[in-house]
Amino acid sequence: MSSLHRAPASWRASAYIIMILFAVLTIFPLIWLGYSSLKPHAEIIRYPLALPKAPSLNNYFRAWTMGGLGPALMNSFIYTIIATISTLFLALAAAFGITKFPFKSRSFFTGAFSLGLMITVHAVIIPLFLVEVRMGLINKRLGVIIPYIAFDLPMSIMIAISYVRGIPDALIESAEIDGAKYRYVFWQMIVPLSTPVIATMVILSFLRHWNEFLFVFIFTTKTALKSLPVAITQFAGRQNIEYGLQYASLVIGILPMIIFYFIFHKQLIKGFGEGSLKE
Repeated sequence: MSSLHRAPASWRASAYIIMILFAVLTIFPLIWLGYSSLKPHAEIIRYPLALPKAPSLNNYFRAWTMGGLGPALMNSFIYTIIATISTLFLALAAAFGITKFPFKSRSFFTGAFSLGLMITVHAVIIPLFLVEVRMGLINKRLGVIIPYIAFDLPMSIMIAISYVRGIPDALIESAEIDGAKYRYVFWQMIVPLSTPVIATMVILSFLRHWNEFLFVFIFTTKTALKSLPVAITQFAGRQNIEYGLQYASLVIGILPMIIFYFIFHKQLIKGFGEGSLKE
């Protein structure tokens, strides 16, 4: 029986009320954003909380064509998918090497990756920009993808280490005795056994990369390379704010994340649960 069910009735009631309030405060802004995007600008200004009198998808059509959200959406998918797959492979490979290879500096590399969690984007954005200028990576997709991977690796590696460490060494030793190479052990044993944590890393990396704004905004000046979060900002100008277009573009940007999460949320919970049990 869980600790919540063992608690006094008053505590359980208070806990449920708090959770319900938190759920309402979390879900209502999304619902409000959704139905507000179906209203014209004047109606949003006059009746901000009211339901739309005549729901229309006109804001979506205008935002899609005026803002060039189609190419931006494709760029977001390109950046996110390539960075997520690369991060996943590098994190699993690093975790395999650190946890299963008997070398003396394992603790050093683990500490180095842990320190990477403390480095913020804003602290290194200027020197990183200068480096990309010298390397000719400005206005190139590679100049966006590499920082995506670099800043996502520390967290992904630490998650992978906590899981791969729990895989029995006897399995790997038996494979080595049979003459299996490390490449075979990694692809045929480590990767299949790490399916729950792979799902966790994919979900977290996807959400982080999809929402990323600063790298694309600074490292690209061409409209053809802008991602969806950057493209959405054009509807929030100081002089002319079209709330209907802005809300519609925000819904377009949020919808893939919501769909992605609802499809894979069980794998996310399972990955964290099994990773904690292996610690």
